[in-house]
Amino acid sequence: MSNTADLTLRPLDPLKDSELLHGWVTHPKASFWMMQDATLPDVEREYMAIAAHEHHDAFIGLHQGVPAFLMERYDPRYVELVGLYEPQPGDVGMHFLTAPSDVRIPGFTRDVITKVMETLFADPATERVVVEPDIDNTAVHALNEAVGFRASEVIQKPEKKALLSFCTREQFETAVRERESAI
Repeated sequence: MSNTADLTLRPLDPLKDSELLHGWVTHPKASFWMMQDATLPDVEREYMAIAAHEHHDAFIGLHQGVPAFLMERYDPRYVELVGLYEPQPGDVGMHFLTAPSDVRIPGFTRDVITKVMETLFADPATERVVVEPDIDNTAVHALNEAVGFRASEVIQKPEKKALLSFCTREQFETAVRERESAI
């Protein structure tokens, strides 16, 4: 059984981590990441651009010290959602991806998204987390809902039709509290 105490984050190093990420983002499980046909240089370029961007950063998530997930954080006023909704002060955008694995740990992906949300809300300036997953990614919609996200509207991004969803600090804390009391 996993829990968020087993999970830590470190800044992504685009040169050192690109080979690892390449295996993750091109895996069939990561089809909604839209990098299935990416080459290793494509992945290096993508994460070098993120590392160089003032309003976007990426982290490698570790499970008991072993790389197990990717987290991206962005400012939706400048990245991903520019012109697609009206950002509020304290909005932070997020993406996450769990690594492909032959070992199934019940509740692991839910623990990962919980850790990601804890990390984002650890910054007192974060008031609300914004996500824009593909409208067809029903698995992530369920995970988002489990940590407090509320769907807002379907938006058309250049690369996909997305379900714009929001989660306030209070919604997240309530969802976690309810889950813990149900155990």
